[in-house]
Amino acid sequence: MSSAPTLRVRDLSLDFVSRGVTIHALEGISFDVRRGEILSIVGESGCGKSVTAMAIMGLLPRGIARISSGAAHLGDIDLTRAPERVLRQVRGNRVGMIFQDPMTSLNPVHTVGMQIAEVVRRHRGSSHSAALTRAREMLDLVRIPDAGGRLSAYPHELSGGMRQRVMIAMALACDPELLIADEPTTALDVTVQAQILGLIADLKRNLGMSVILITHDLGVVASVAERMLVMYAGRIVEEGRVGAIFERPSHGYTAGLLRSLPSRASGRRTMLAEIGGSVPRLDRRIPGCTFADRCAFAEPACRDPLPPAHAVTPDHAARCIRSDAVFEAMRDHELVRAWA
Repeated sequence: MSSAPTLRVRDLSLDFVSRGVTIHALEGISFDVRRGEILSIVGESGCGKSVTAMAIMGLLPRGIARISSGAAHLGDIDLTRAPERVLRQVRGNRVGMIFQDPMTSLNPVHTVGMQIAEVVRRHRGSSHSAALTRAREMLDLVRIPDAGGRLSAYPHELSGGMRQRVMIAMALACDPELLIADEPTTALDVTVQAQILGLIADLKRNLGMSVILITHDLGVVASVAERMLVMYAGRIVEEGRVGAIFERPSHGYTAGLLRSLPSRASGRRTMLAEIGGSVPRLDRRIPGCTFADRCAFAEPACRDPLPPAHAVTPDHAARCIRSDAVFEAMRDHELVRAWA
């Protein structure tokens, strides 16, 4: 496996500016996506997961969204500074993206075959017949039965799982280096979720591409990802190998996410633990830990300017001055014990 990452994001900060109000949506985001890996970005709604992906793809409204610092390099292209004509060549070609709701992402008045073929024609200059042949190959690849017959189907004629498979086929039609999957199983039932996640993992392995998997579901992370980023209020608070983080959670927010999962031990229905308080307002900069007001482990020093993330282990880092206390409190949690 090549040592050069597929994507390098460094110190990415982004604001939304509207009617004189500035929202600091991302602050100092840095990470690599290694070749051939699944990297998961996890966190609650509004933490910045999807904004990170949309900023990388150049899909945010330029008049409102402003990148104040940082870069996102795909090879030698800085996607944060590339002109629109370059980004159009990257999207759907070198980087594919699967959105949360396939029904709103697919065009309802065109067949799925035509929509996949359009991607191939635009980026590869293929003829109409060659593009349709490629579309059928992609439907076969994502395990849609009767792929030839499905080419003429409209999105509303397919189930939710089938529509999501079509989105995956479209995203992979030009053999991208990187696939960004934004909550790809949110609207699907549990059985279909497992099938879609298994499909993404198999395609990653067979095609050798890299994947960014955005989710709020730690079960999804545990089942398919190799590394993970935990985001809260526009910052990465913990990152590393999935097993390393589950074995030794080292930030109060990560601990809160783990505690909120249902217990398997008692076999009885119990109230789920919640993270008290509210997400902080992002229209003002917070020098200290953005989770301090909600954190069970916080002390006065947590509101002082935060130092950079420190290494917990060689493949695990956390931006928390109370990481040892977090782990000691979580050491006997059933999920931590299961991974240890």
